[in-house]
Amino acid sequence: MKIINMIVNEKPVELAIDERESLADTLRDRLNLTSVKKGCEVGECGACTVLVDGEAIDSCIYLTIWAIGKKILTVEGITKPNGELNPIQQAFVDEAAVQCGFCTPGLIMTAVEIVGSGKKYTREELRRLISGHLCRCTGYQNILNAMERIVEETYKATSK
Repeated sequence: MKIINMIVNEKPVELAIDERESLADTLRDRLNLTSVKKGCEVGECGACTVLVDGEAIDSCIYLTIWAIGKKILTVEGITKPNGELNPIQQAFVDEAAVQCGFCTPGLIMTAVEIVGSGKKYTREELRRLISGHLCRCTGYQNILNAMERIVEETYKATSK
């Protein structure tokens, strides 16, 4: 066991971990951050996507030991304290980009990274940026609609 420190959703966390423990296991099973889904557990489906220092990663193949001193962000960290949805989450709802919801948290975290870049993307570029996510329900069109919408809204708001 090793004692580690990291920042999770803007809160300091200190834990004793097994050095072989995945970040997905730590976040979901030990910190009760259930937006982190365990799908394939080999980095293929994107359901476990979180941001580590602002970069979207598959937490199922990222060891917790690598997160020492880093800032981790999950969907729980972007929802407003009163439970109100973040604009990215709201875009997913408004565009009906959610069906079973299993892949949604990972896609939202990728959208957080995309929106945070401040760049404007074409639909084809967005399609490539989400290619690491597997959705079995939606056919991706509404997901892309939501991402296009929030990228455009954010780009307009920041370029004024």
